[in-house]
Amino acid sequence: MSVKVVATNKKAHFEYFLLDRFEAGLELKGSEIKSIRDGQMSLAEAFITTDGREAWLVNAHIATYEAANRYNHDPKRQRRLLLHKKEIRQLFDSVRQKGVTIVPVQVYLKEGLAKIEIAIAKGKKLYDKRETIAKRDMDREMKRQERDRER
Repeated sequence: MSVKVVATNKKAHFEYFLLDRFEAGLELKGSEIKSIRDGQMSLAEAFITTDGREAWLVNAHIATYEAANRYNHDPKRQRRLLLHKKEIRQLFDSVRQKGVTIVPVQVYLKEGLAKIEIAIAKGKKLYDKRETIAKRDMDREMKRQERDRER
């Protein structure tokens, strides 16, 4: 099973505690999948909305595909997520809680199909973010010391 990561949302891990993860398919047009295969996608400002029946990826940027000329797509259009009804209901119920949202984590190609990993997330406070930075710096320093000891 070959998996090629196309886009990641680096801020998702920093801004949120990721509670529960789901894999969803993306409903795409022909020129969109070609752009994704070229790696022309960004999740920087993207988020997920749901109304209890359908889930949508909003504000994800998929660059236009040059060879598609007049049959091209709108780069910022809403894209429907392909999930089971039970999963959509679970997402909808969790979002109704205060401080909980759904964020896209990464987009990847799995056996030729575009998949998106989404997560139910709870926002971090400022002190949580500082703690994350301090932990990351400590880990980096420990790895540096281990590498220096091996030499």
